[in-house]
Amino acid sequence: MKKDLAIFEGHEIRRHYDEQAEMWWFSVVDIIKVLTQQPDYQASRKYWKVLKGRLKTEGSESVSNCYQLKMPGADGKSYLTDVATAETLLRLVQSVPSPKAEPIKLWLAKVGYERMQEMADPARSLERARETWQKLGRSDKWIQQRMTGQETRNKLTDYWASHDVKKGEEFSILTNIIHQEWSDVSVKVHKDLKGLKTQNLRDHMSEAELIFTALAELSTRQIAETIVATGMTENKTAAKTGGKIARRARLELESKTGKKVVTGENYLPSGAVRRIKSANKD
Repeated sequence: MKKDLAIFEGHEIRRHYDEQAEMWWFSVVDIIKVLTQQPDYQASRKYWKVLKGRLKTEGSESVSNCYQLKMPGADGKSYLTDVATAETLLRLVQSVPSPKAEPIKLWLAKVGYERMQEMADPARSLERARETWQKLGRSDKWIQQRMTGQETRNKLTDYWASHDVKKGEEFSILTNIIHQEWSDVSVKVHKDLKGLKTQNLRDHMSEAELIFTALAELSTRQIAETIVATGMTENKTAAKTGGKIARRARLELESKTGKKVVTGENYLPSGAVRRIKSANKD
């Protein structure tokens, strides 16, 4: 699941993009803060708590369509936060008297429209991702490898989806097997090594880490296609074999260069790294 920030008239709106469901989830409190023009999040949370209670009493479907996801707070830590889709928020906005109601409705509708455009023309999504990485200071070489790796990943998950592997937990299990085999560490340990919390591991990989991840996933898919792997058991076998192919290549490179491929290097701001390390100590 991709995490991102959107900006509405200078206000930060936290959101998550669920790639499996192909939809954005927005922080309800962030939207409420804009609508009520409250000075801080505490006041916005109180307003939302009262409004949510009233809507529940009225039997509103809008509240039942809200869920909770972990989102970063002001202190850098992640907390469970009420979230809703743009469609649900368009209905919630009607319950808040505000001069910002119409502008925020147009903004939410625009977000949905942009996603529809990207689904119809995937190149738009790729270009948006490229622009985001460029703004974050990634090199053109890194960006190209990241995008190539994502294409390799998509082909693998497409194969899994069409061969009796369930999205979600089963995808995660197979991904972790591949990662463990090629890198000798699990996805979680690799994230911990880099000091990551909610961030996407691949967005903080080095060029070499991206290349070996892609090699492992490419090998896994081609092996699975060759044996027509179906279901978890057969795809686990393909995942282990594909990961080991990349592991042998990694060990060979490390023996020639004397440098480790898997490292703690990341693209976090120095302040964020300090906050994460401090939180880990606590």
